[in-house]
Amino acid sequence: MASTKEYLDFVIEQLSWLDEISSRAMMGEYIIYYHDKIVGGIYDDRFLVKPTKSAKAMMPNADLELPYDGAKEMLLVD
Repeated sequence: MASTKEYLDFVIEQLSWLDEISSRAMMGEYIIYYHDKIVGGIYDDRFLVKPTKSAKAMMPNADLELPYDGAKEMLLVD
């Protein structure tokens, strides 16, 4: 199932306080960039971020989910 543009707009709106947030459509989903670096993506209308040390520290109770079959687990932003 592809993600909707409406969900992308919602996530970008929530992150609008950050400088240099951008997104790029890719195969029906969206990749999220911060300062031109990939930080996560929107997959099946779920916002997932890379499980970096700082992301895990800020979201210690976040569930790990697969964005798609064969991918590495990412943190689900609730």
